[in-house]
Amino acid sequence: MSGKLFGDIEYMKGIGSIKGEKYRRLGITTPYELLFHIPRNYLDFSRCVPLSEAVTGENNFLRLTVIKKLPVQSVRKGLAVAKATATDGTDDILLVFYNNIYTFNTLKENHIYYMYGKVTGNLIKKEMNAPVFLSEGDNLIQPVYRLTKGLSLNVIRNDIKRAIEILVNEPSETLPESIRREYNLAPLVWSLENIHFPENSLSADNARYRLAFEELLKLQLGMLMLKSRSKSHTAFKMNKNTDISDFLDSLPFRLTDGQKKATDEITADLCRDVPMNRLLQGDVGSGKTAVASVACYFSAKNGIQSALMAPTEILAVQHYNTLCGFLEPFGINVCLLTGSVTAKNKSAIREKILSGYYDVIVGTHAIIQKDVEYKSLGLVITDEQHRFGVAQRSALAGKGISPHRLVMSATPIPRTLALMIYGDLDISVIRQLPQGRKPIKTYAVTGKMRHRAFNFVRDRLSEGRQAYVVCPMIEDSDSELLAVRSYAENAVKEDLRGFSVEILHGKMSANEKDRVMKKFRDGNTDVLICTTVVEVGVDVPNAVVMVIENAERFGLSQIHQLRGRVGRGQFESSCILITDNLSEECRHRMKIMSSTTDGFKISEEDLKMRGPGDFFGNAQHGLPPVKVADISCDMELMQTAHRCAEEILLADPLLESEDNKCLKNEIVKLFQNGITG
Repeated sequence: MSGKLFGDIEYMKGIGSIKGEKYRRLGITTPYELLFHIPRNYLDFSRCVPLSEAVTGENNFLRLTVIKKLPVQSVRKGLAVAKATATDGTDDILLVFYNNIYTFNTLKENHIYYMYGKVTGNLIKKEMNAPVFLSEGDNLIQPVYRLTKGLSLNVIRNDIKRAIEILVNEPSETLPESIRREYNLAPLVWSLENIHFPENSLSADNARYRLAFEELLKLQLGMLMLKSRSKSHTAFKMNKNTDISDFLDSLPFRLTDGQKKATDEITADLCRDVPMNRLLQGDVGSGKTAVASVACYFSAKNGIQSALMAPTEILAVQHYNTLCGFLEPFGINVCLLTGSVTAKNKSAIREKILSGYYDVIVGTHAIIQKDVEYKSLGLVITDEQHRFGVAQRSALAGKGISPHRLVMSATPIPRTLALMIYGDLDISVIRQLPQGRKPIKTYAVTGKMRHRAFNFVRDRLSEGRQAYVVCPMIEDSDSELLAVRSYAENAVKEDLRGFSVEILHGKMSANEKDRVMKKFRDGNTDVLICTTVVEVGVDVPNAVVMVIENAERFGLSQIHQLRGRVGRGQFESSCILITDNLSEECRHRMKIMSSTTDGFKISEEDLKMRGPGDFFGNAQHGLPPVKVADISCDMELMQTAHRCAEEILLADPLLESEDNKCLKNEIVKLFQNGITG
């Protein structure tokens, strides 16, 4: 491929060091990466309407002739206003530009332009402020990009045109011709030209299809190669006749059918020649830790160590206490290793881990540090998998010799999407909740009922119970969204007067978060006012009410995760969703949350309505980001790409053929440390 395409972005014509730094803020370091700065939308100037049909107060497309440019006025220091009169041949409109004289000067009198912007005014006098415009003869479908300070839409468009020129002069292709023919895919050069500057909507669709297919194909190839690499022989094949009946009988509850099935699948995997590589997926409170404890017991009976990594110290402590209660009566030694353990104690724990004294090691990232060595680590478990990337769970697995791997997630995911996110894993699903678990009653109300809702909260607090209040922001801003700090200050004076309140948010240090959460767990705080940082939290059986402010700002699955923080004890629990958004979509979403507690049903609805960005957040579960494909709409395409990936790897498992070399290079770059050659 062209050296110019993969050179530093600042050396591309028209860029330079200053603009190059701005592009780096967008994650763009080369002209090739600039080509994959995919438009988030398009402005279709072919949809022009007459001025008489323009909707006041909304954006409109207009075809106008500039009649007269008026002298630029300096209203006050630092504010220059430029105006021009334009007509569509029947009606006139005033074009207004604030502090944008350069753009205004490009307009010429008696020339025709296609314009886009918000029309204000009335039937007699209309205005359009800061319109986006094209000259007659320009491509009528124009891309809209994600911007950053100092890079305008026109600047990015012009730079992408120059990057396309480089690509056209030295064309390249990543997909073998046989795949393009079989799946009716356009060439790469044409696709990149037409994803940015399509001749029509059909061209844009065909370009997006080709690029989305390639993106999903590379992702599936990478995940399948990871899965294949994990199928090497393990040093920890266990005895299938290992008796665990005494352990199951000792548990203070009976396993649900879902837990039994997951346990059978996991223990069967542990007895195979190849390492287990399995996802244990279950709704909030479905009993995944109990299943993990069975796996740890099974391993210990075979003389093999297990390690469980949690994303936070307080969650690690919770797992440690649970596993101690289950396992230590059987002489299985469990230790806790976190960042807050003193250096002296860490040293002693590390020695006992290396000697094999500890059978089960529970902790945070501390258990994957270089100075932690294991005697016979054969089972590694990561909890709340979506908080760890592929590289982190690989680092834990690297502590053993091809150990068995189990990852747990409380985010219910539709099967097809799980194929995308966890393509390198087999999947076990627990759909049932343990017997006796009371359903959480959910209510959606407007802000007018806030005081009534908090009267309900006060009643529960007066009974000795505890509550969460979730807000979508940390600091106040121009937005009407409620902020944690000011919300807490007002609450202690009004609705929560007389009760102890603490705040918890993502900008706090790990130690401070743990201190606040421990205080709440121990019952020393009545109400925890927090952001979604509490989504992955510890069990607080005494917490029975969850209030979520600005509920319209959260995805359904996220609300479900938050709601799962209550209802973890013997008391009846409630979740109150407060929103003043009365749109039909919001009403539908609140109705879903109020009518079901089935996380899998909710996740399917959430995916349909909001797509995977809100479903998972920006982290994408540690996987490379998806730029072109829309997972919520491209399920069929993803399945097609998955089949294609399987066919390719069946014929060429290591992508060593000449046809697949470009694909392999792309996958290595995409996964970086995840796959190496």
